Amino acid sequence: MAKIVSKTYGEALFEVAAEAGEAKIGELLEEIEVLQKILAENPGFDALMLHPGVPKQEKLQVVETVFKGRISEELAGFLRIVVTKERYGDLGEIFDYYIAKVKERQKIGVAYVTTAVALSEAQKQAVCSRIQQTGGYRKMEMHYKTDASLIGGMVIRIGDRVVDSSIRTKLDQLTKQLLDIQLG
Repeated sequence: MAKIVSKTYGEALFEVAAEAGEAKIGELLEEIEVLQKILAENPGFDALMLHPGVPKQEKLQVVETVFKGRISEELAGFLRIVVTKERYGDLGEIFDYYIAKVKERQKIGVAYVTTAVALSEAQKQAVCSRIQQTGGYRKMEMHYKTDASLIGGMVIRIGDRVVDSSIRTKLDQLTKQLLDIQLG
C-alpha cells in the first residue's frame, strides 16, 4: 500500500515540477534533498506531525508557520496536501520516489554493490564503468558495502534488478540441486 501511495504522490509532485519546466525539476530536487536532511535532523517535527492527538488544522498551521517563505510554493502546497490527506507518514517514501524519478530522467544510475571484501579504487572504477556502459547511464551514483557471508563474488542492485554472482548464492543453488537429485 505504501508503495502505491509513494508512487501516486511522487508522480503528482513530478508532474507539477515538469509543468513548470526542466529547471523546476532540478530546483525541486535540491529543495527536497535539503528538506529531507532537515527533517532527519529534527525527529521531534515528525513526531508532532504524526501524533494522532494533534488536529489536522494545527498541523497545517505548523507547516505554514515553519515553511512559508523558506521553500517554494509548489513544495509548500504539496506539503499542505500531504498533511490534509493524512499521508505525512509516507513523505519520506514520496520524496525518495521523486528523487529516483528525476535521476532516471537524467540518466543517473544508482547502484548498490556488495562484496565479500572491500574493493580497491581501481576495482570500484571498473565496476562503475561496466555498469554505466551496460545500463546506458550518463552518470553513476555508487554505494559499496562488504558482507563476508558472500564468501566471494558480488551482488549488484540497481532499482528492482539484482545481479547475484556471489559464491554463497552459487553454493545455495548447488545444495538445492543436490537435494532435488536425492529426493528425485
